[in-house]
Amino acid sequence: MKMRAVILSAYGGSDVLRVAEVPTPQPGDGQVRIRVAAAALNPADALIRSGALASRVPAQEHYVPGLDVAGTVDALGGGVRGFAVGDAVIGLSDWPQTLAGTHAEYVVLPSTAIAAAPRHASPVQAATLPLNGLTAWQALDLLAAADGATVAITGAAGAVGGYLVELAAARGLRVVAVAGSQDRELVHELGATLFVPRSQDPAAAIRAAVPGGVGGLIDAAALGGAVIGAVEDGGAFVSVLGAGPAAERGIRVSQVRVHSDAVQLAELAALADAGGVTLRVDRTMPFSEAAAAHDALASRGRRGRIVLVPPSN
Repeated sequence: MKMRAVILSAYGGSDVLRVAEVPTPQPGDGQVRIRVAAAALNPADALIRSGALASRVPAQEHYVPGLDVAGTVDALGGGVRGFAVGDAVIGLSDWPQTLAGTHAEYVVLPSTAIAAAPRHASPVQAATLPLNGLTAWQALDLLAAADGATVAITGAAGAVGGYLVELAAARGLRVVAVAGSQDRELVHELGATLFVPRSQDPAAAIRAAVPGGVGGLIDAAALGGAVIGAVEDGGAFVSVLGAGPAAERGIRVSQVRVHSDAVQLAELAALADAGGVTLRVDRTMPFSEAAAAHDALASRGRRGRIVLVPPSN
């Protein structure tokens, strides 16, 4: 049995991507096969395509990129409980550990990596939630800010940043959102208390808004050393992209390493249904336009995710 998938047989630019027929994966014990309805495109997929992760994966004939998925349960492996064929689900592939790419008609994931999809969202909308939502959730867990603390979030209008603002506000934190001037209204709608426009000296700008500095900062814009000065002595700094700056003044610096978590996914889906997180789609594109989608991913100013849909959808 064959399926169609976006594959790459060599690393490089977007031109290495093509749609091909490959064997349909079969679920083993504890696994679920999902018929893909939609799969978001993330910066991690560009890293897979470029070869930036090559040292972490075994050499093979081809790879299928894709981490996010929304679809329906198609087949169950042995020992799986809580799911039935036909269930609408979302999931996150822990690529490169699994090498299970979601930019395909079918994907097999552990049952511990999936959850029921939001009931009030389309598959395209739901596909934007797993990776970015879990990144935000786990970054906030790493920050470990006390209720009522003031925290700053860079890249606050972006796909991850938007979830960070909403989830931080829901946890009772006072959010200082750093984003482009055009996004002031958006980040306030998402739950930010204070807005700081992006600038050449973000640390000084944040300190101007919060004298004494913020108790914690999540850096979704990869500003690193340029923004750690906004954190008060003994505070916390969490980097979303890369290891982050060197620690200073007793500040705890950590990097979020996102991983699938069915319990957290289920809570995020419930929040989406309750209006607690906003599912933002930039555009949908077919698998056949995967190369163009990767090119579009590299452009700035997007406020949602590009979502790929298989040929049958």
